[in-house]
Amino acid sequence: MPAELRSYCLQGLDAVPVSVEVDASAGMPYFSVIGMASMSVKEAADRVRSAIKHSGFKFPMTRKVVNLAPAEFVKRGSHFDLPIAIGLLVVDGQMKALPNDVMLIGELGLEGGLREVSGILPGILFAKEQGMREVI
Repeated sequence: MPAELRSYCLQGLDAVPVSVEVDASAGMPYFSVIGMASMSVKEAADRVRSAIKHSGFKFPMTRKVVNLAPAEFVKRGSHFDLPIAIGLLVVDGQMKALPNDVMLIGELGLEGGLREVSGILPGILFAKEQGMREVI
């Protein structure tokens, strides 16, 4: 069953909701990010793979697809790393699913640590407007 996590993307000065949908299936190991992802978002695959491994988890050896929805606008930023990583661990059964009122924002270092991201204030204010209980 796919995992769905909450995040956001800046469009100008406004934050807009982004659902990070993650699915895994049998087949040759593969990792794809779709949904009008910019190059920095597509590079998340390598950061996430390394971060998962160095955080003591196993990187799923399955066919993985990440969809950033809605697909109607380009998603920019490395802050999608954290929801992508957690989504992969959820669909692989290594973590429990998070509630829908939790927003995830964070770039991952190759060693698995969180890094600060720019444009966080509009995201946090947006999370509050959307009724999110927690922002990680």
